[in-house]
Amino acid sequence: MMNGRGKSDSAIVAERPTNKAGQPAEEPEERRAETEGNAVQQSTRRAQNRESVSQALDRIRQAARQRRKEKFTALLHHISPEHLEAAFFELKENAAPGVDGLTWRAYEEGLDAKILDLHSRLHKGAYRALPSRRIYIPKPDGRQRPLAVAALEDKIVQRATIGVLNAIYEEDFLGFSYGFRPKRGQHDALDALVVGITIRKVNFVLDADIRSYFDTVNQAWLIRFLKHRINDPRMIRLIQKWLKAGILEDGIVTINETGTGQGSVVSPLLANVYLHYVFDLWAERWRRREASGDMIIVRYADDIIVGFQYETDARRFWDAMRERLAEYSLSLHPEKSRLIEFGRFAADQRARRGLGKPETFNFLGFSVLQRHIERVEYELKSVS
Repeated sequence: MMNGRGKSDSAIVAERPTNKAGQPAEEPEERRAETEGNAVQQSTRRAQNRESVSQALDRIRQAARQRRKEKFTALLHHISPEHLEAAFFELKENAAPGVDGLTWRAYEEGLDAKILDLHSRLHKGAYRALPSRRIYIPKPDGRQRPLAVAALEDKIVQRATIGVLNAIYEEDFLGFSYGFRPKRGQHDALDALVVGITIRKVNFVLDADIRSYFDTVNQAWLIRFLKHRINDPRMIRLIQKWLKAGILEDGIVTINETGTGQGSVVSPLLANVYLHYVFDLWAERWRRREASGDMIIVRYADDIIVGFQYETDARRFWDAMRERLAEYSLSLHPEKSRLIEFGRFAADQRARRGLGKPETFNFLGFSVLQRHIERVEYELKSVS
């Protein structure tokens, strides 16, 4: 598979002096031992905190697995000082600061007192989310991608909240969803796609692109979807604070009724929850009830590839998908969404009709070519 720069990526196919006068010789040694002792104590405490947090999340995960249709009524109390501290150390040390100007290193000084104060404000309802700072990063096509950089304490609380919510939603999310999930990366999605096209009867591929997804998520619908599993008013209000905090750009704070704050720590999870209800559950039901032939689905955030055995299924699904997304304030990009003939038998079928080689399509920055499917098919046969 090609990564768009002409380089192959084979990983998807199977798919870090002398003492001063008068100064006792023992003093430096004693100070060094004291410093090392403190470091060991801090390291031990952090390890214990991580273990405590992990055990709490395991209990949530087990409850979510055993009671899939029940709602969680008490979640905020799981965001403990230990959880907030663990979340702080998960953040990138060199990340850009938000509107507060606080860096990771500056916040680390006197961390214990700051974490306890943050925890107190959070549980008393005195915590206030700050606007995110708007920055732009260049896209490959020369345009600018807008990102929202949250304030440091917002990042900490969001990271801790993600830990709690992931424990629930990882039990709910479907297997063909890959983006921004623990232990599920781009190569996992690419592996699933290539192997799926190879072993299933896929002859047509729908390359679906949702227009400006992170900016067009309907916040009212998002909250309704969250309430399917979360009935803790304090947790819902916390998420609403982030959605309503706004974006600071050129000295002006703008608050939108749509979007998840692309670039914020919590944005990818909220985006996944939205598409879980809007697309994933619906698409899985369509595959079971409506498809006449084989069908595969791979979704990485808002990048969606759907493979079909029959063109009639593909076109019916495409029409139904447009209608489904429109119900929830989303739309497909008319120029970037397309249906192509592609798969194990596409080359022979096109040759019999006097057509050229099957088209290619891009997924997560990689060009998926017919020869990759043929190579994987050969490798699968050789090991079977």
